[in-house]
Amino acid sequence: MPLRILLVEDDAVLSAVLAELLAECGHQVCGTATTEMAAVAAAARHAPDLMIVDAHLQAGSGVSAMRTILRHSAMPHIYITGGSRQSIPAGAVVLQKPFGKAGLLSALECRMVARP
Repeated sequence: MPLRILLVEDDAVLSAVLAELLAECGHQVCGTATTEMAAVAAAARHAPDLMIVDAHLQAGSGVSAMRTILRHSAMPHIYITGGSRQSIPAGAVVLQKPFGKAGLLSALECRMVARP
């Protein structure tokens, strides 16, 4: 089943690659955000089926953005990170950078099976 996915990533190249991989898998990127504040606003505006969120943004934190979003609605999400997982809540689905299509598909499957 195709998903409407909101990407929260401050690296434009990675965001474009992710959007391309998701499209190849039949999913639609319904919006993008590059900051914590923009992520919260975009989640409310787009009401996506799933969010893929960089844990460490240059302007704020993807983890903090998800805390705010989850106070208002149960939002399936996947964190991506190239650094420490220390700030990411235990039990969260995490995709470690660098990753490929197989890793992304595995994270999507894991996240959708364990919907909040």
